[in-house]
Amino acid sequence: MEEKEFIDFEETLDRDLGPVGTPRRDEFERNVDESVHAYKLGEAIRQARLSKKLTQEQLGERIGVQKAQISRLERGKSISLSSITRLFKAMGIPLNLEIGHIGKIALW
Repeated sequence: MEEKEFIDFEETLDRDLGPVGTPRRDEFERNVDESVHAYKLGEAIRQARLSKKLTQEQLGERIGVQKAQISRLERGKSISLSSITRLFKAMGIPLNLEIGHIGKIALW
């Protein structure tokens, strides 16, 4: 049996997308970062809903969308600032952002 050579993930990225600092690699890194942030935000929505003992359907009824839309939001898809605000407001959870030198801002 032929022995396989293993290379680490960074080497694979360098080979396939170019080194860090090249446009294609930087775009890939940005997309990964955005996906991770969206996933974390979706998970925060899910955890908030569960802490309020709501089903996806019940939360959807509170904000006027179907269960499928709540599912998409919880998976980090189609998240907008207005949908986040509506979700947390419907669950009675204060939503505050801290924006650099501006400070904390309450969204509702």
